[in-house]
Amino acid sequence: MPSNIELIARLAHIDEKLDDMHAELGDLPKLVKKLEEKLRQQMRLVQETKKALEDLAHYRTTMRARQQELNEKEAKLNELQFSGQIRNNREFDALTHEIEFIRAERLRIEQELAQNTIKEENLKGLLERQQADVEETQRELQEREEELNQRSTEQDNEFRQLQTERKAIIEQLSAEWYAEYERIRTYHPDAAVHVRKGSCSGCFSALPAQVLVEMRNHPERMFVCEHCGRILYPEHYRIEEEEII
Repeated sequence: MPSNIELIARLAHIDEKLDDMHAELGDLPKLVKKLEEKLRQQMRLVQETKKALEDLAHYRTTMRARQQELNEKEAKLNELQFSGQIRNNREFDALTHEIEFIRAERLRIEQELAQNTIKEENLKGLLERQQADVEETQRELQEREEELNQRSTEQDNEFRQLQTERKAIIEQLSAEWYAEYERIRTYHPDAAVHVRKGSCSGCFSALPAQVLVEMRNHPERMFVCEHCGRILYPEHYRIEEEEII
């Protein structure tokens, strides 16, 4: 049966791989959510621009009807002005003032329609750019979603295998060792690290010579780095990537 220190080394290796898998997927789900929110905002802007164009079209229709109404009214007033029905200068002046008002109002509408035509062209250009942004974000979102689904599928089998191996190790590992390992993982994800050239490979602090001697003479004892608190194990227990438990 493997010793506690050997089991800890294997457990640390598996947890490192599991952490890497979580980290690898960690950014993708966040990125997908970010792109989804970006797409919602872009589509909202598209709808706002379309609404502005619809409002301009409605205003243009209304004002053209108003122009027609003013034209007809002016024609009637002009006809009345020279019909001989005007009885005095005061009525003539009032009629003239009303015609001038109609012409001024018609000119104002013409100027606003000209300005709105420019605004409409600008909005159409803006809408094209916004729709292009939406299409680009949709493509990127689809690519990221496919990538996330692919990675999740690829990792699924490996993840289950690692979890099975982890459970088998814990069943053999001393309860005290496992409890201490999990306690250290609350502040050091790599709770157990190998000794490399007389130093802790977690914090790179040099280890006292006496500790190195005791580690060789007492493989059944747990040794921790006095600087970072990680569990230490000899380098020859380090698990290579291709090793399978």
